[in-house]
Amino acid sequence: MADAVAPLLPRAPQVALLKGWHNYACRHKVSGGYPQDEPTLFDLPGEEHGAADHPAPAGGARDDAGLGAQVVRARAWAESTDSGDRDELVPGVSDKAWRQISVTALECLGARCPMLDGCFPEAARTLAREADVVVTNHAMLGIAASGSPGVLPEHDVVVVDEAHELSDRVTAAATVDLSVPTVEHAARMARRHGGVTTDDLDAASRLLGTLLAGLPAERFPDGLPDEARMVVGAVRDAARHLVSALKPETGAGAQPEPGVKMAQASMLALTEVAERMAADPTGHDVLWCTHPSERWGGDSATRLHAAPLGVSGLIRENLLAERTGVFTSATLALGGSFEHVAGALGLPRDGDGWRGEDVGSPFDYGTQGILYVAEHLPTPGRDAATEHQLDEITDLVEAAGGRTLGLFSSRRAATVAAEAMRERLDVPILCQGDDQLPALVAEFLADPRACLFGTLSLWQGVDVPGPSCQLVLVDRIPFPRPDDPVRSARARAVEQAGGNGFMQVSAAHAALMLAQGAGRLIRSTSDRGVVAVLDPRLATKRYGQYLRRSMPAFWPTSDKDTVLAALRRLDAVG
Repeated sequence: MADAVAPLLPRAPQVALLKGWHNYACRHKVSGGYPQDEPTLFDLPGEEHGAADHPAPAGGARDDAGLGAQVVRARAWAESTDSGDRDELVPGVSDKAWRQISVTALECLGARCPMLDGCFPEAARTLAREADVVVTNHAMLGIAASGSPGVLPEHDVVVVDEAHELSDRVTAAATVDLSVPTVEHAARMARRHGGVTTDDLDAASRLLGTLLAGLPAERFPDGLPDEARMVVGAVRDAARHLVSALKPETGAGAQPEPGVKMAQASMLALTEVAERMAADPTGHDVLWCTHPSERWGGDSATRLHAAPLGVSGLIRENLLAERTGVFTSATLALGGSFEHVAGALGLPRDGDGWRGEDVGSPFDYGTQGILYVAEHLPTPGRDAATEHQLDEITDLVEAAGGRTLGLFSSRRAATVAAEAMRERLDVPILCQGDDQLPALVAEFLADPRACLFGTLSLWQGVDVPGPSCQLVLVDRIPFPRPDDPVRSARARAVEQAGGNGFMQVSAAHAALMLAQGAGRLIRSTSDRGVVAVLDPRLATKRYGQYLRRSMPAFWPTSDKDTVLAALRRLDAVG
């Protein structure tokens, strides 16, 4: 793009790439200037390859002998790289291994660092300040929108691709949690690296553990219960005192103390989280509690969470103030209108000050694809998959000769369907969780007879053009879970303001997900296929029309025989 516009400009534009501080290696830490965060450099039982944090990236990180081998490889790379950018470390390493060679912005020594001249994140920010165009990611926009000053360089225009995701990214950046392990980690950092006693914080941590053991896993619409607010307040007060006790020396001749800086950063983060949760109810935050059984990933801690009730104001004030915004996506028009997404971005609902433009598509959806709604099936209930659904999936996949991307509302539903199809059909069935997602997608792309079943990660961003994906299955309308604390709170707020919470929150979420999921089918002008929705409500309920208007304009039908015949013809062409 820079090359294309260069002849029209006085000079070629300078472009810089900018990521979060933690995405760059820290030379000072690699050289031994920082102490280890925790004594977990080598494998602990049950934590092979950093699996206790997040799965290692596909492409080889799990082939290392363990966490220690990953750290050794990451350190060797950090000593030879020119950019320090984590994405250039191939194959990648787990988050726990990366932590051993990087620091957060709060932990950075800044101007007092003895290796400032070779600082990777500082070099990236210098280039960004001098550039005409800065390319960054949604995570950075989310941090900037949540109120962190100076994250992005001065700029006049914000261009956001995949802008339908921005509201959720800002919500994620502004969401915090509090647990006993969080408090204990901050206390250990203070003792190990700061040399201070943490008696008050330890006592508050014990009170927090007792409290959390008795709290229900639910949302607190009126703020934390009084006892919980008191206990979280005790954590806040003890942490605030330790933040002051951990302040590094700044006088003449004072030497930088990386360990103290790390301890203070951890304690400051704890203070801010506890302060936010202990505040009197303002209506600005959604507060809730989760127990281990409510969470994926093997998390064994009960946690309190706080998320913003709305982020439109944050986006308007911190991203768009005095700036021009350009938001693009294939799924910005929900129900045929830009109004919903505009409101989520903080723009006036009446269209004043902004305009929406549909520039069309290179695809002829009406001739390239069929939207099949299985009206004859019963409305999905609480079961992961009914026999009626499994029979329908069997017929459709068999007619397609495999070539199926299955998008399911839950991991259990995807697993049940995958296991059933492995018993009934003679085609390869891949299921999310069998391997790293990029590896599964690559295998799905390579074998046209294969099927890939999964959940949320597959609804967006999977790009499989050609004969490998000629059938996209959707097991049910993807409404948010009724116990989703943030969306249920937002729906309640809409209703209290006189609006329709179901349509503005639940139906809008489902419309966006259906548009994204259905968009997996046609990825090139030569693609052909069927999107099959196994939920009759898409055709029988009044809101179904709104949902269908959000999807690509496929040729619609509820005639199963017509769809099976079309799939067989596509399979024959292969």
